[in-house]
Amino acid sequence: RRGEGYPGRLRCRGQSLQGREVARHIPEHKTFTVPDGTLLTSYMRKYLLFTIIAMAATLSANAQSLDKMQWFNEPEYYRIKNGTLEMDVPAQTDYWRIAHYGFTVDDGPFLYTTVGGEFEAKIKVSGDYKVRFDQAGMMIRQDHENYVKFGIEFVDGKFNISTVVTHRTSDWSVIELKEPVPYLWLKAVRRLDAIELFYSFDDKEYIMMRTLWMQDNCPLQVGPVAACPDGQGFKAVFSDFKVKHLPDRRRLEWLKNN
Repeated sequence: RRGEGYPGRLRCRGQSLQGREVARHIPEHKTFTVPDGTLLTSYMRKYLLFTIIAMAATLSANAQSLDKMQWFNEPEYYRIKNGTLEMDVPAQTDYWRIAHYGFTVDDGPFLYTTVGGEFEAKIKVSGDYKVRFDQAGMMIRQDHENYVKFGIEFVDGKFNISTVVTHRTSDWSVIELKEPVPYLWLKAVRRLDAIELFYSFDDKEYIMMRTLWMQDNCPLQVGPVAACPDGQGFKAVFSDFKVKHLPDRRRLEWLKNN
């Protein structure tokens, strides 16, 4: 409809159009008018369509960016800019249930997006670790009794790649590093009822650190997490967070055989 709409959303016969739908409503060899009165020929048609599709793709990507995600235990100070999250991790915070220590805590800052089905998630983590148990990494969480957190944890003056798996009660495993590292890449791959955990120093070679059970066919919360159980807080930085959908293996097998 002449004089209505804008690039990325055109109106035709009272309906809002996006992306490839526009192509069906723009004559192939005629001119048409955009809001500022400019006449566009058919030679510009493909360019306009490409621009609209690119804009739609950008909006879709931004919908999964850090600033669109939700907080559980939002920290007092944090900043999200250019795909990087910086936060002051609050003192006396942690995630743990019952085992060994006898207490349950569920109060560390966790920024998450909810993901269904099978997926691969990656993130880059660094921190100004200071005292025992300072930690930063990724969490995958079903609820307060079922989750995994993994990443860097500072214990007895050493950097450790740490994993806590919780199914009603928590367990803890560590891989001690010989020297401090400036950052660490983390990757999780969910397939059926299992999650595989990996770490990397360069985002090229990934080393498996653990496989764990997690209920399948159940949405999970995924994202950066940090905690400071013993200290007065520290600064943590997260970047390059990505979640990639993976086709369901059972469905692929059914499609193959039917």
